[in-house]
Amino acid sequence: MQRREEGQVSVLILGLFVIAALLIIGGVDVTAAQLARIRLIDAVDATALDAADALDEGAGYAGGLGEGLALTYASVSSAAAAHLAARPAPEGVRSWRLLPGTGTPDGTSATVVLEGVLDLPITGGLLESLGRSVTIQVESRARAPLRN
Repeated sequence: MQRREEGQVSVLILGLFVIAALLIIGGVDVTAAQLARIRLIDAVDATALDAADALDEGAGYAGGLGEGLALTYASVSSAAAAHLAARPAPEGVRSWRLLPGTGTPDGTSATVVLEGVLDLPITGGLLESLGRSVTIQVESRARAPLRN
């Protein structure tokens, strides 16, 4: 006697639907995170360029101008903080802050390290309810050389 194979296709369809939904949700959030990262990179580049022009007048007058503007940690940090305070956080970024490492490694170039907390469109609320967040750290360097 032969047995017929019987079963339900609805379990298979439900499983495939769940997998497809997870892929779509993940794709949307990953894309949003990547776009927010690009916006943070743009912001940190602009901030570093602005901070590279932050001449420390005391150091500039005391030591003169060499190949570049005389920068200090204080002048770079305050210029970077002022630049970020004057502009709104990019779309998809809930908050941002300067991190240690913002300053000048050599007295003529500016380094800015920025951390942003992302606001993911689909899973952001779930992560927030769990006490978690997605943060991205970006860094940029700029120099303002002087030419004759």
